[in-house]
Amino acid sequence: MGRFKTQHNGYSLAFSPFVEGRVAVTTSQNFGIIGNGVQYVLEQRGGPGAPLVEVARFDAADGLYDCCWSEENESVLVSASGDGSVKVWDVAAPPQANPLRSLEEHTHEVYAVHWNQVRKDCFLSASWDDTVKLWSLAGPPASLRTFAEHSYCVYAAVWSPQHADIFATASGDCTLKVFDARTQFSTLTIPAHEYEILCCDWNKYNDCVVATGSVDKTVKLWDIRSPRRELACIAGHQYAVRRVRCDPWNESIVYTCSYDMTVAMWDYKTQSMGGTVGGGIAAPLRRWGHHSEFAVGLDASVLAEGVVGSCGWDEQVAVWHRDTDPAMM
Repeated sequence: MGRFKTQHNGYSLAFSPFVEGRVAVTTSQNFGIIGNGVQYVLEQRGGPGAPLVEVARFDAADGLYDCCWSEENESVLVSASGDGSVKVWDVAAPPQANPLRSLEEHTHEVYAVHWNQVRKDCFLSASWDDTVKLWSLAGPPASLRTFAEHSYCVYAAVWSPQHADIFATASGDCTLKVFDARTQFSTLTIPAHEYEILCCDWNKYNDCVVATGSVDKTVKLWDIRSPRRELACIAGHQYAVRRVRCDPWNESIVYTCSYDMTVAMWDYKTQSMGGTVGGGIAAPLRRWGHHSEFAVGLDASVLAEGVVGSCGWDEQVAVWHRDTDPAMM
């Protein structure tokens, strides 16, 4: 449906919850190792098949690894920065007014941010300093709470889409944790993988199901009421799973992107362990190979059913309907 080439290597992509066809894309120079970053805001104007066009661009002095949109203001978004800060941007404000804020409490790279979809007045940041912080833009530029239970880098922190105070975290210490923001300590710890967990996401229809993706190349689905064993395990990538997204339109569909440079779509209720006998690779419902470097950014639109977006280290951004092939655009 739409393509765009960024100046630097792509790291994350997030669809706007307010404006159909609008996406935020974070990028980092030199693959995020050293250099600058750019936060893009892109839109597809003119209907299906129209290209993505740049509507805003914010330059940062360090690489940007993740972004999310405000759930209460369609013009506001936040970025996770390699310098340990969280940048707050306003698409509607003049360039000299941005960033609106730079929140600087983390002591190492911030790797993930996620906005609360229920309370809508707060968001989380997850960092390589092993902590997760809770923020609100309504008060002073200080975190409301710090959660410091992980023993290694926190790669993801994701709010439950149905409960205002519940969130899950994924860490390089190989655990998935569930927290209640009203208390200091986690309510559940799951040793979910044998290797680092790089991502997690909540099922949008079942508030007890969380998906995790790992360096071990698998995606696992967990029922937090019965965490001793996963609900499903999909071994469908050749390298680490960088991101997993549960479909906002279908309970059993999950999307993944990987260091094997592919994006894939799965039905975890029918494809669990599929094709893994003898070390084989499961066949997804769809697999897209339009990236020529690591595929690391991924999202599914909440406004248009079946619309998916990805970005990668090849500096390419793609937004397409899952029944089409973005490699043909």
